[in-house]
Amino acid sequence: MSFKKVLLLSLFLLSSMVRANFILLPMDETTQKNHLKAYGITYWCLDKKYKASWLLNYRGGSFLLPDAPEIRKECQIRGVSFEVLSDGEANQILNEISSPSQNMETVVLEKAPKIAVYTPKGKQPWDDAVTMVLTYAEIPFTPIYDEEVLSDQLILYDWLHLHHEDFSGQYGKFYGAYRNSPWYIEDKKNAEALAAKLGYSKVSQEKLAVAKKIRDFVIGGGFMFAMCSATDSFDIALSAEGVDICEPMFDGDDSTPNYQSHIDYTKTFAFKDFILDRRPDHYEFSDIDMTEKRKIPMEKDYFTLMDFSAKWDVIPAMLCQNHTSLVKGFMGQTTAFDRSLIKSNVLVLGENELNEEARYIHGQKGKGFFTFYGGHDPEDYQHRVGDEPTVLELHPNSPGFRLILNNVLFPAAKKKKQKT
Repeated sequence: MSFKKVLLLSLFLLSSMVRANFILLPMDETTQKNHLKAYGITYWCLDKKYKASWLLNYRGGSFLLPDAPEIRKECQIRGVSFEVLSDGEANQILNEISSPSQNMETVVLEKAPKIAVYTPKGKQPWDDAVTMVLTYAEIPFTPIYDEEVLSDQLILYDWLHLHHEDFSGQYGKFYGAYRNSPWYIEDKKNAEALAAKLGYSKVSQEKLAVAKKIRDFVIGGGFMFAMCSATDSFDIALSAEGVDICEPMFDGDDSTPNYQSHIDYTKTFAFKDFILDRRPDHYEFSDIDMTEKRKIPMEKDYFTLMDFSAKWDVIPAMLCQNHTSLVKGFMGQTTAFDRSLIKSNVLVLGENELNEEARYIHGQKGKGFFTFYGGHDPEDYQHRVGDEPTVLELHPNSPGFRLILNNVLFPAAKKKKQKT
């Protein structure tokens, strides 16, 4: 064989050896141009039946994907940073992650979860962070509301988000500030009409029925994520089953005398021993929320993500993946949760220790899981009714929005039994 042929053969073999077999979507602070759309790329790959792995605590929770021309092209179209790896380089990373000395883990992602967002049909005078980030990340979802939930359509989905919602039947406790506003009057009328259409005499009764269907969805193995007032009002509705906690301006008749004594905390997901707020004109449901108990100026309002063992506590580690452990605080009707009112079997994932408040909590109910995230919009500190929605193009690396997307991909993971 001539020297030229030997050289060409050697170059061919060398090029085959270094051929890229994997794509890494780095999720560290300095390398990734668009953290939020990187989740969308990973979801897109799962939807197209590609294999994917989530590298917990490796460069901010990076994603490892197979190398394919269409994946590279999709990353380029969406502006997502990626690195091409040879088989040897990928194995080197996986070996590093598997070392007992490293607080890292590889989680295999199996399938794209079917996503539903519980949100009313009409235009609301506020935005919804989850709907916004799913749309921006190009992750498909189906809007559903009471009719779909009560007709048992939750079975079609793996993951459910609860929109800024009031499951207690008190119309968001907006009565004090907005009872004469056209949108409030219209919302109340529409809610009453929908309840009547579905066979309920009161909105509170219909919302309780919805909350119980969602409870059963989780117990049966579903994943539920809620933000802002959907968190505490969901638990309050379950705890008040069979008790009228609504004043006459909400449901036309008096509330149950001394209704606080009839609250059943055993029925809730996350909270215990809370005291309901009886004032109809006060923008609070109970003392679970920390909004009015906070003494933190905006410039110092941050919360810390807890540091979990990726190998031993895979689920909380997955939900806390980020390129920073310090996340900007943001307010909402329910901004944060009083630590003393959280059940002992519920994990705190993010907290402001100085204020003794939890911002981000997670638990298991039956075969399923729930996550409650305080606040309304991670990139709008004090979002008010009627404010314009956040433009996520300005916040492609938002740590607060990343936490939402961690939950979106959570159902895709091949589960490992939690050991602690």
